Amino acid sequence: MKATGIVLLILGLGLTIFTSVKFFTREKVVDIGKLEITRDKPNYLSWSPVIGVVVMAVGGVLIWQGGRK
Repeated sequence: MKATGIVLLILGLGLTIFTSVKFFTREKVVDIGKLEITRDKPNYLSWSPVIGVVVMAVGGVLIWQGGRK
């Protein structure tokens, strides 16, 4: 329980600090016979920092419960 709480605490801290991830997908623009033109299209995945705070709180509770035994 205590190890899981520590992992959740660190994960929650990361989610709070970094609130978005940028990744690229390859998109075909032109396809004429043997000629293909592609481009990298940026995509963003965003979340609220409140999610990180909630994950840190759950991790803190797990650490606290693990230390009580």
